[in-house]
Amino acid sequence: MSDINQSFAKILKLLRTSKGLTQEELAELSGIDYKYLQKLESQNTSSPTLSTLEKLSIGLKISITDLVSQIDINSD
Repeated sequence: MSDINQSFAKILKLLRTSKGLTQEELAELSGIDYKYLQKLESQNTSSPTLSTLEKLSIGLKISITDLVSQIDINSD
């Protein structure tokens, strides 16, 4: 899996847990499939689409800019 996907998975889980949300709750708030959210957090899927990023940012109650700006594109 790419470094960006690994970084995104870590950030997504960190943001979700910092908001006190379970995967099920975030999936419902975001309008995405729970199994897909599991795959995103475990790096078992390709990069999320812009539409998915938008839905996740709505579920997390943050801007899409705040969501993607935390991704470390240089992570090892």
